[in-house]
Amino acid sequence: MTSIDIKATPPPLRFDGQGVCRVADTRVTLLTLIEAFLEGATPEEIYQDYPSVGLADVYAVIAFYLGNRDEIDAYLDTVRGHEAHVIEEIKLRSPLPEIRRRLLARKTQPV
Repeated sequence: MTSIDIKATPPPLRFDGQGVCRVADTRVTLLTLIEAFLEGATPEEIYQDYPSVGLADVYAVIAFYLGNRDEIDAYLDTVRGHEAHVIEEIKLRSPLPEIRRRLLARKTQPV
């Protein structure tokens, strides 16, 4: 009987220069992939939506998530919080009602 060498393979995840966790050598984030999975997308559907991520990598990331759910959920909550903070900062710097008012004022000015 022939045996095979079974060893653990690390998940295809990396942190970029800004500290964002990305899948393999793509721009797809861990947050993007896991949110798609949590919304009910199958690995094949995720692969269709993000073809730069190989199907095997999609499965590997989902398996890693399922095996480390508490830790990854905590990380993703932190990421979501940071994203919400950035969005609020943008809104404070450029409030939409003010932009709308200026655009409408331009529209009503004679040419």
